[in-house]
Amino acid sequence: MKSQEDDLLVYDEDEAVKFILNYLPKNSKIDDTKIEYVLDVVYDYYDENGLIEEDSTEEASIDEEDMFNYITKCAKKEKMDLSEDDIQMILDGEYEYGKSIGIYNEE
Repeated sequence: MKSQEDDLLVYDEDEAVKFILNYLPKNSKIDDTKIEYVLDVVYDYYDENGLIEEDSTEEASIDEEDMFNYITKCAKKEKMDLSEDDIQMILDGEYEYGKSIGIYNEE
């Protein structure tokens, strides 16, 4: 018999970083440190907006524009060398990773 724990999807940040690095254009200057930074800020955004519930498999509605603006603001504040295009490419790669493991569904 399946338990609720079996239904929870596993997000592996190391695998996500590898996936995103492979997703990015070959001439990209984005490295694993920048990807990890963006993923950490995404997690902070989810946490601050009550979008993370460890025990839940319910879908959350995410305001992508608000999240993008949050990440951009954090990156500028922390003087990360990330353009808006870099951030968007990382987010696109993260979305593709999430789809590949069943976290995100096409709308």
